[in-house]
Amino acid sequence: MIDIREIKERRDEIKKNIENRFMNVDLDRIIALYDQRSAMLKEIEALRAKRNENAAKMKGKLEKAERDTLIEEGKKMKAELAEKEASFNEVDLLFSSLAKTIPNYASKEAPVGKEDKDNLAIKFYGEPKHFAFKAKDHVALGEELDILDFDSGAKVAGQKFYYIKNKGVILQMALERYAMDIVLKHGFTPFITPDIAKEEILSGIGFNPRGEESNIYTIEGTGTCLVGTAEITLGGYYSNMILDKKDLPIKMTGLSHCFRREAGGAGQYSKGLYRVHQFSKLEMFIYCLPEESDAFHKEILSIEEEIFSGLGLAYRVVDTATGDLGAPAYRKFDIEAWMPGRGENGEYGEVTSTSNCTDYQARSLNIRYRDDDGKVKFVHMLNGTAVALSRAIVAIMENYQNEDGSITIPPSLVPYTGFDRIEKIK
Repeated sequence: MIDIREIKERRDEIKKNIENRFMNVDLDRIIALYDQRSAMLKEIEALRAKRNENAAKMKGKLEKAERDTLIEEGKKMKAELAEKEASFNEVDLLFSSLAKTIPNYASKEAPVGKEDKDNLAIKFYGEPKHFAFKAKDHVALGEELDILDFDSGAKVAGQKFYYIKNKGVILQMALERYAMDIVLKHGFTPFITPDIAKEEILSGIGFNPRGEESNIYTIEGTGTCLVGTAEITLGGYYSNMILDKKDLPIKMTGLSHCFRREAGGAGQYSKGLYRVHQFSKLEMFIYCLPEESDAFHKEILSIEEEIFSGLGLAYRVVDTATGDLGAPAYRKFDIEAWMPGRGENGEYGEVTSTSNCTDYQARSLNIRYRDDDGKVKFVHMLNGTAVALSRAIVAIMENYQNEDGSITIPPSLVPYTGFDRIEKIK
């Protein structure tokens, strides 16, 4: 969440930011609750001071009548204080829940727009692959080569679940290790993270664990959820802690399963592995000093580019529009890889994203550091996809397909797979 002390002094800026993100947030109501909360807190503090004064008088030498009067006054103040505190707690709870709906400040460099079509392409790498034959999509390729089975996945677990089989399994494991080796080279500490997190951790990171629009699977009766990304578990790792400045930056990479309801995720570009309920992903996460977060954001993006350029895939980098940022993000870059089987003649499809969330998540999760001046301040937190394995497999299969229906393995992956081609099993 943002610094709530700023909601009045930066009201116009916050209101404009909400408009630019095309979000529905009642800022005036939040400010009114802030004022009501402040006034109620002053009343409570004044009553507490009066009660303490009464208690101090009780310690002196008093006549019985005086003592009885003070006791009676103390009882009344205790009852009044309990009533005011209960009312304050209700207002405070409502204020806190609504204040969390205020999005992070967006970078002034982020393009203003409502949807992903408003994103700004800022870099192109490689030439999109076109074939002398009609390109197949990964679904057709995977089923013909017997490495993907969507029908059995739907039968056993439901739509948007799947089986990866035969050499497809080795391809996924090779991608996992290939990306991990690159990330480790850049100083990240590896983790395999839990697939479950508490609801308060999800809320602190900026995910809504409940409601019709939630993308999260909630485990009823437990106060926990299946994670949609290791950003959640890596981001919650240092919750309610004060970090040593000398330990910053902290660079972590987490391998996890990811579970997403994908509510409303439909359309021709969502078929097959592109938009599924479960996949595996290697995530990068950085805790750093505020003045360093822009530089680390660019570093994460450069690592993502190293991974996908090393696979020989054409891609573009897009600067995400304000309406497509997500509430915690200050700025976000996506990499979209060329997918020849997408649409009629091929299209770019998102394969990674990286966000600088500044201190927005740190405030909610209470993650701080002590500066050289002795003051405790909030860290900045950044996340980025090293590789979402399902989408990377889509791009590899479609770009490296051959006219006979086989798939050539990218040279950078051959040392990890032990084979250079996937062919039909005879």
